[in-house]
Amino acid sequence: MAIESHLAELEKRHQALEHEISEALHHPSIDDLTLLELKRRKLYVKDEIARLRQDVLVH
Repeated sequence: MAIESHLAELEKRHQALEHEISEALHHPSIDDLTLLELKRRKLYVKDEIARLRQDVLVH
């Protein structure tokens, strides 16, 4: 059960980052480095979700 709750939390974080990136794209004051960092964090969370799902399938 712990893995499922962790996956749910990661999915929420991924969605929040997606929303934050979308909002940032609508503000011309956002600098490229900040946007790049948000995208990097989103990709990291996505990779972590994929890794956990793979672990669940293997076990």
